[in-house]
Amino acid sequence: MNDFTTAILEKKDALQIHQMGFTPIADVHFSETVRHLCEANACGGYGSSWVCPPGVGTYEECKAAIQEYNNMFVFTTLHELEDSYDFEGMMEGKDRHNEICLDVIKFFREHYDGNALILAAERCTKCAKCTYPDAPCRFPDETYPSIESYGVEVNRLAKTVGVNYINGANTVTYFGCICFDKK
Repeated sequence: MNDFTTAILEKKDALQIHQMGFTPIADVHFSETVRHLCEANACGGYGSSWVCPPGVGTYEECKAAIQEYNNMFVFTTLHELEDSYDFEGMMEGKDRHNEICLDVIKFFREHYDGNALILAAERCTKCAKCTYPDAPCRFPDETYPSIESYGVEVNRLAKTVGVNYINGANTVTYFGCICFDKK
């Protein structure tokens, strides 16, 4: 496909990727219901961040943005928890996942010179208070919308690319993806 697809296989462990896979965008499933989950605001990002709805755009705009590409690289990170109620561990895992995302993105950009759409996990926590909606993002090259904010059914995506959505008791799995090969 390109230099990235070959190179990432060799760097998977060094980048701390748990599992990964590729899929054509045509095989990605979307649901507006996923966006409605954002409106429930379980993560606290709805209406308060550029990387969450409504700041990312409408469901239709987000779905169309993904569909401008031909392929998607999906990767996960796995984080151990003290128990299934370890919310602090979940947030630490998400923050670590987003750090790993930055490393994966840097690696991607070193091996692929085309346009890409990058999606990460949950809301951004880079700033204590997001500039949304009053001013542009302070760190547009270091923050990425969540996959769910774009309406992607992550549980189905996991099956499509052959990675685990759930990795056992006392763990949390976070997803990231890169849409590439613009049409």
